[in-house]
Amino acid sequence: MNNPVVVISGAGGQTAVAAASVFARQGASLALLSTDPAKLEKLSADLGLPADRLLTQAVDLREAKAAHLAADRILEKFGRVDILLHLVGGWLGPNNLVEIPAQDIESMLDQHLYTTLHLVQAFLPGMIRQGWGRVIAVSSPAANHPGAGLGAYVVGKAAQEALLLTLAQEVKGSGVTSNLIQVNSISSSGKGTSPDEIVSAMLYLCSESAGKLNGVRIPLFS
Repeated sequence: MNNPVVVISGAGGQTAVAAASVFARQGASLALLSTDPAKLEKLSADLGLPADRLLTQAVDLREAKAAHLAADRILEKFGRVDILLHLVGGWLGPNNLVEIPAQDIESMLDQHLYTTLHLVQAFLPGMIRQGWGRVIAVSSPAANHPGAGLGAYVVGKAAQEALLLTLAQEVKGSGVTSNLIQVNSISSSGKGTSPDEIVSAMLYLCSESAGKLNGVRIPLFS
């Protein structure tokens, strides 16, 4: 799709910054969501986009009402959303299961599952109506191959993956796709997956030629 409207959550992180830069250069209008106003201000200044192509919103996506109010503002400004890049991160651990406080599990579910659910519920109906959309999240191979001591994080990421893979089944044939990119770590130093590698995979998933890729986990790790 030419000149898409792209929502990027977790917009203060390095992958989000890279994605915003690349999609902006390709003509996209951007809605950037983060809990950190200072990071949004810096990214907005660095991008240098005209006001009609950029919206920033400081919002806690763990809160359903706040997430939907932010979505309403985005839809009011741009009229539609074509691509959702859900890049909210967060990790707790390590801790053995018998020692994990219940609030740590709840925290990871809020961070990964509920932020995803709130955004999907806000934007998916419009994607379905227009017959085109892309939903992409960055996850971890630990979601389906858990390691010792990662219980809280694994529960949160596995729940997020289950939600988006279920979504993929529900949107079959609609022109909307839901996919995951899995990385062990994100680093520009060569020790992990670089933001540029992740964004390249995103660009492909957002292309027309990737329209048949739905419900997949792309493994960007060795």
